[in-house]
Amino acid sequence: VQLQASGGGLVEAGGSLRLSCAASGRTFGRYAMGWFRQNLGKEREFVAAIARNGIHKDYTESVRGRFTVSRDNAKNTVYLQMNNLKPEDTAVYYCAAVFENRGNYYSTGASGYQYWGQGTQVTVSS
Repeated sequence: VQLQASGGGLVEAGGSLRLSCAASGRTFGRYAMGWFRQNLGKEREFVAAIARNGIHKDYTESVRGRFTVSRDNAKNTVYLQMNNLKPEDTAVYYCAAVFENRGNYYSTGASGYQYWGQGTQVTVSS
């Protein structure tokens, strides 16, 4: 599967952005999806994940209550709605996919994903 992330940009603190990740192929519904972020010189950090069923989700603690991950299997797309953005959210955001037989499973580790998008830059100014 090929992934294309979009929706990044420059926003002031307290603002919102919605990232999208469009997947190729007809089996998108068989993949668990994740969002990660990375700054130069730092490790890639887990942000959010969503299982195939769209019900089971997880977030890193620093974004819980501000970010919402969702998916539309009919559109082969996963979203990350980011509200009340903070300067520390600044990073390149990546979407990732893993083929998963379990409908309620997702991974919070980067090594748990098979496919990665190209990344989209999010910059939050103070």
